[in-house]
Amino acid sequence: MSKVKNRWLIALSGVGIHISIGSVYAWSNFTNPLMEKFNWSASEVQLTFSLAILFLGLSAAFLGHFVEKYGPRRSGLLAAIFFGAGVAGSGFAVQMGSLPLLYVFYGMLGGIGLGVGYIAPVSTLVKWFPDRRGLATGLAIMGFGFAAAISSPVMDSLIKSVGIANTFYILGISYFVVMLASSLYLEKPAEGWLPKGFQEKVDSGKTIIRKDLSQLTANQAVKTKRFYYLWLMLFINVTCGIAILSAAKPLAQESIGLSTAEAAALVGVLGLFNGFGRIGWASVSDYIGRTNTYTTFFALQTVLFFLLPNITTAIVFQIMLAIIYTCYGGGFASIPAYIGDLFGTKQLGAIHGYILTAWAAAGLAGPLFAAWVKDTTGSYAESLTFFAALFIVALVVTFLARLDIRRLEKKNASGQQLQAQNF
Repeated sequence: MSKVKNRWLIALSGVGIHISIGSVYAWSNFTNPLMEKFNWSASEVQLTFSLAILFLGLSAAFLGHFVEKYGPRRSGLLAAIFFGAGVAGSGFAVQMGSLPLLYVFYGMLGGIGLGVGYIAPVSTLVKWFPDRRGLATGLAIMGFGFAAAISSPVMDSLIKSVGIANTFYILGISYFVVMLASSLYLEKPAEGWLPKGFQEKVDSGKTIIRKDLSQLTANQAVKTKRFYYLWLMLFINVTCGIAILSAAKPLAQESIGLSTAEAAALVGVLGLFNGFGRIGWASVSDYIGRTNTYTTFFALQTVLFFLLPNITTAIVFQIMLAIIYTCYGGGFASIPAYIGDLFGTKQLGAIHGYILTAWAAAGLAGPLFAAWVKDTTGSYAESLTFFAALFIVALVVTFLARLDIRRLEKKNASGQQLQAQNF
């Protein structure tokens, strides 16, 4: 009988992968150095990041079935190869002074590594933590949220000391090694495995195990209403969240009169709330339920986005932004456990991949819309009212999802009663 792996080390392996790929959020460290070195425009350099997020969503959708078929270890290794090669190859692109090559290496190859690496550990963690799904997936995805805070000063220091190209080489090799080591420990639990003592708690009534609403394949899931409810929830949360993230610095300068340096420091501190929100809200969702968690997200943010343009008190403004950042991060971290609740764990990775196309779409829509409103009205504040209205739509979607879930629960209950009568 083979030894059962430590599920907390499995979770740590997931964190290792997510901390590596999450460094994509520190891309802005390369923006000015690349613009100064090659005289490229801000939009040309920024397109590299946008491509990486686009390919993250596309690869997560198309390679979700690969994750299910070949398991988390091979998927993690594939992610390590693509992301490591993408980042290291960006060094070659810089040496050649080629913007198209930078798009290919960092945007496309790196983006594919991002997508596979993002979903590879998540479906496995849900299976290792049947008792605390939200906490487990929140831990890994928290790593993605904190990655920029960890890698940003390292990138800045390396660029100044060894140059842009060598920074990419060093980072590419480092990420490959961390992701390789993390992937090698990943493994699915045996069929029917439960944590030690968990079954006894269930039998004694101390713990109630919530049954998944259904056990569907990815292709079956996309034919249900609740799949599109989840897609819309994530799309709206990310669209509005990314917009506020991209505009937080100028918004703080406009609304409460912070200096450029103060606003930049505020954005850095708020990034921590993005990370803490991932583990915090995901853990809370284990107790209050996933639908209630998303209803809370959208109710809170509807109020905050309506009020934010009129707030002039610095401390109140910063607290409100901090809450918004936690909801943004929490939306990412709670979705895998929500998928498990509604569709089961049969093909969770593939379904998660399909849902993440909402992230790719939102990554393009949010910042572009916020920038357009700024250009049209001269202020970022005007866009916040529109986003508040979007959150009302999202709030309505959570109630539609709730009705759909209750209908299916009743259907499942009647099926079980019929089965018991026949037996």
